[in-house]
Amino acid sequence: MISALFIYNQKGEVLISRLYRQDLKRSIADIFRIQVISNTDIRSPIITLGSTSFFHVRHENLYIVAVTKWNANAALIFEFCYRVINIGRSYFGKFDEEAVKANFVLIYELLDEVLDFGYPQNSETETLKMYITTESVKSERAIMEDSAKITIQATGATSWRRSDVRYRKNEAFVDVIESVNLLLSAQGNVLRGDVTGQIMMRAYLSGTPECKFGLNDKVLLEKDPTNRKKSSEAVEIDDCQFHQCVKLGKFDSDRTISFIPPDGEFELMRYRTSDNINLPFKVHPVVTEIGKSKIEYRILVKANFSSKLYANNVVLNIPTPLNTTGVICSASNGKAKYVPADNSIVWKISRFQGQSEFMLTGEASLTAMTHKKAWSRPPISMDFHVLMFTSSGLLVRFLKVFEKSNYNSVKWVRYMTKAGNYQIRF
Repeated sequence: MISALFIYNQKGEVLISRLYRQDLKRSIADIFRIQVISNTDIRSPIITLGSTSFFHVRHENLYIVAVTKWNANAALIFEFCYRVINIGRSYFGKFDEEAVKANFVLIYELLDEVLDFGYPQNSETETLKMYITTESVKSERAIMEDSAKITIQATGATSWRRSDVRYRKNEAFVDVIESVNLLLSAQGNVLRGDVTGQIMMRAYLSGTPECKFGLNDKVLLEKDPTNRKKSSEAVEIDDCQFHQCVKLGKFDSDRTISFIPPDGEFELMRYRTSDNINLPFKVHPVVTEIGKSKIEYRILVKANFSSKLYANNVVLNIPTPLNTTGVICSASNGKAKYVPADNSIVWKISRFQGQSEFMLTGEASLTAMTHKKAWSRPPISMDFHVLMFTSSGLLVRFLKVFEKSNYNSVKWVRYMTKAGNYQIRF
């Protein structure tokens, strides 16, 4: 699997060097520095030189590099590199060159724990913090008690959760967060439209509960004859990724998401869909060039979601030509001003009610140019946050918690849609 792992700084100096197999020498670190760090033309995260493959990830001012001579699973190696970054951030707050230099002894200890002969082992930060700690020295009795818990957790089926977690009030919070990506042509045709979403969960539940989670997934609703009428409201998920706690066998067989949650906050699922997307905003731009010295703007924005909902922090960036000397603009709601440094009009609306529409009108004055160059007309970009609305139409149908003590739990679900890359050409 992974034969060696190196961490470099931006200059190419080796900060951490750990060999896991005998098929490589330590001098292999120099090859990566010469061939990749010193060579600005190399952009691929994977480079193969002879029979040796280098997988690297850049983070802050560091290169995290995994080296192998085997035909290894590239996705698994990159996932491991990102796990190393997350472990570093969890332990040190910020994982950069300064943090690595200050904690190199602890990093070597962590690398010995998460990789064994090049094969990834337990990389759950909560489990690692139980027996690799930067805290003060504990008493012998506390060490004995903790060591028993460590053995159970590190070798058990649920390494991400202790069995002795207790809460006075058992609660589960679910956040469905979606990012809408849109590229609209000047004629109003959707050139690109998709939604990337993540389901975040905060579980404050006692014991080792098993949770069952249901979505309005099209495949699931079409399988169940009692829900066929609701299949028109279902969402077709193109691809999804799950936290390691999810039982994938159950999902493959009957599309139910069953899991024993880690304690605290974690990302349960990521997904992507490109079918039947409800665009939260429609923008109608009319930009007219009057001669060589003036451009008129009429930008109409309409909210497509329910009038009971509101969007917050709505910002439109409307480009202007490079030779703009000044802009006079007015908006029916919010504040609009010309920002010369960005060559754009920035229109901010702090609160945008659903089904309402607002207009911006403006006039840009242009200075004469020696060489007339056509304006490229960059697209209008938009930023926003809409609570209790999902562009994909994804809904949480149920969240059930089963635990042997049969306690009652409170569940909360919140939805939020925000702008990803939301652009409108004109």
